[in-house]
Amino acid sequence: MAWTSDLDTGIETIDQQHRKIVDYINALDVATRKMDSAAVGRVLDGLEEYCHTQFAFEEALQVKVGYKHAKSHKMVHDVFARRMAKYRERHKAGEDIADHLHEALNSWLLLHIKREDKNFVPDVKRSMGEMVKDDSGEDWLSRSVAGFFGKSR
Repeated sequence: MAWTSDLDTGIETIDQQHRKIVDYINALDVATRKMDSAAVGRVLDGLEEYCHTQFAFEEALQVKVGYKHAKSHKMVHDVFARRMAKYRERHKAGEDIADHLHEALNSWLLLHIKREDKNFVPDVKRSMGEMVKDDSGEDWLSRSVAGFFGKSR
C-alpha cells in the first residue's frame, strides 16, 4: 500500500504520523506472506506505541485548539487502542490474527484518518496563527512534536 494525497490532512506533522499506519500495513503484508508470526508481533508492538504517542499528541492538539469534538474523538481512539490490545492478546495466545488486523488497519486508515481526522484540521489551522512563540522561537506545535517524539529542534 502506498500513501496517497487524499489521506493528507494538510498538517505535515500529523501526516507523517499517519504514514506509519501505511508502514504497519505493509509490514503486516510481508509478515503474512512469509508466515512470520514474530513479525506480526512486532507490528502489534509498533501499533501499541503508535496508539500511545500519536493519539496523545493528536488529542492534546485538539484540546489546545478547542476542537468541539475532542472528547468523542478521544473515545474513538480509545476503542481502537483496546481493539489493538485484543489483537495482541489473541496473537500471544497463538491465534492467526493477521488478516483481521490488516482489515482493521485499512478501515482505520480510510475511515478514521480520511474522514474524522480531517474534521479537526480547520480548527488547528485557524489556531496555529494564534499560538504564540516562546523565547526559543518555537510554536506550541513544534514544542509538542519534540516532547511527544523525542525530537529536538
